[in-house]
Amino acid sequence: MKKAEKVFFVDNLKAELKDAKSVILVNYSGLAVKPQQELKSRLSEVGGKMVVVKNTLLLRAAESAGFNNKDLEGDVLTGQTALIIGTGDPVAPIQVLGKFAKEFVSAAGESVPKFKVGVVEGSFQNSQSLTQISNLPGRDALLSQVLGTLMGLEYGLVGTLNGNLQKLVYILDQARNKLSN
Repeated sequence: MKKAEKVFFVDNLKAELKDAKSVILVNYSGLAVKPQQELKSRLSEVGGKMVVVKNTLLLRAAESAGFNNKDLEGDVLTGQTALIIGTGDPVAPIQVLGKFAKEFVSAAGESVPKFKVGVVEGSFQNSQSLTQISNLPGRDALLSQVLGTLMGLEYGLVGTLNGNLQKLVYILDQARNKLSN
């Protein structure tokens, strides 16, 4: 890339980073071209985007977008780094990455891609927490679980109240039968 192209690329990447709800860095070493295309396709279905970027350009864009440099120190910006940008549901791209890593194994027998670090809705996440997030059920499943829990309480209350009404009806019916005899 020429210098002018690099400046343009960094500016565009900075704008995308500022608008993103989740930004995840992954090591995609060992991932062939066809699986990369498959991963990009799956990510686009959930509002995500995979960008392969040079580490130095990523560091410049992240700094100008307001990311903390301490989060990008150490081994984070070494090796082959791909940037996953989520613009819709912040967790959906992480879940896609987790499922994809379980399905696709490199020639060396390792899961690919591997989480490095990420920022999900402004909160820094390390590789371990990203792996835990990837194993969570989807947003809709979590909402249905919460709704089921709330509705279960109401159904229990209604059942208890109905039970008392049924007992009252039974007692009144018994009293009527005694009076009619």
